[in-house]
Amino acid sequence: MGRKGCEHGRVIDLHVHSLLSDGSDEPERLPELAAKVGCRTIALTDHDRLEGIERARARGAEVGVEVIGGTELSCSAHYDVDGIRPVLHILVYFVEAGDGPLQRELVRQSSARIDRNERLVERLRTLGIDLSFDDLVAAAGKEDGIGRPHVAKVLVERGIVASPQDAFDVWLGKGKPGYVERDELDAKTAIDLAVQSGGVAVIAHPLSLGLAGASFDNAIGELRDAGMGGMECVYGRYRPRERASLIEMARRNNLVATGGSDYHGTYKPDLRVGVGLGDLNVADSVVEELRSRRIA
Repeated sequence: MGRKGCEHGRVIDLHVHSLLSDGSDEPERLPELAAKVGCRTIALTDHDRLEGIERARARGAEVGVEVIGGTELSCSAHYDVDGIRPVLHILVYFVEAGDGPLQRELVRQSSARIDRNERLVERLRTLGIDLSFDDLVAAAGKEDGIGRPHVAKVLVERGIVASPQDAFDVWLGKGKPGYVERDELDAKTAIDLAVQSGGVAVIAHPLSLGLAGASFDNAIGELRDAGMGGMECVYGRYRPRERASLIEMARRNNLVATGGSDYHGTYKPDLRVGVGLGDLNVADSVVEELRSRRIA
């Protein structure tokens, strides 16, 4: 399983974010944090972008941590829940910056993201919240790196809400007054682009699909049939019983049972790289299982 010296056997973390998307740490900091807890491999999975991978990998080589290239895609689900089509998140592993079907789509998404954030600012202003696009750029560090957590950060700093979670619960979550739809990939299209680009697609935090029973089984089966290779079963905030149930579902569907903390730094301060809430334990064999699912 893990190498000697790993804290409680925690050896890999396949879901971490840097400040290039909606985390708070530089890409170079992530392998440093991993090394401190004996975590030997991480996957940098910034939302809809690949730019931080080489920076993290260079630092990882210095501290003895492998950095897998990846991204997290926000996709339109292929089902409705109470009349709403939810957002579904797909992690893609073994992809790098450069040219390819998925990479070209990410360039398009970057432009669409800026447009959406400008519309979000206008929406909030009509609701009586005084902020500007420049405020969000300052929070994120660059205009194409802005995500809703940066909006939440500004709302907290202005005293409009008490916490980032309050910002989503009251203003920014889907169906809330400040929510603005974005141009999202269809989930099955995203999986196809990942496969075409030599990557492996994995459904992130699957309990967020909002499904249970036969509906949950059917949705996972459809994604598997579309080419999905794995499911994030050992997620940072899931309880042991939830993880065990998801692992069994992954096995039934011939999917790799993966895991990760979903580390975002100060935006999710309870989660740590390689550790999650303190009980993250993902075997390093999962990386080779994922590699075996690559087609290109």
